[in-house]
Amino acid sequence: MTTDEFLELAKKEVLRYAKEHIDQSDGPVAFGVYVVWSVKALQNNKALLSTTLIDGMYYECTYNGDKGVMYLDAYKKFENREIAVARG
Repeated sequence: MTTDEFLELAKKEVLRYAKEHIDQSDGPVAFGVYVVWSVKALQNNKALLSTTLIDGMYYECTYNGDKGVMYLDAYKKFENREIAVARG
């Protein structure tokens, strides 16, 4: 699988996942999916993705080229803390 094919598949699956889990009580919501970071190593690919929804979710897609399987992990951002680090 090429990198472009992997990224298109990853975006498609994140879109599908987000649509399955979005609150539809207010009606349909239009949103997009974008790639934050990606890497290809040998026959494997990994990407971090997010959506334009303001829900704090991000997604990790990993393609195992040996098995021909992609895994999707969904994460919720709970907090972003600033931690001062002394430079020396």
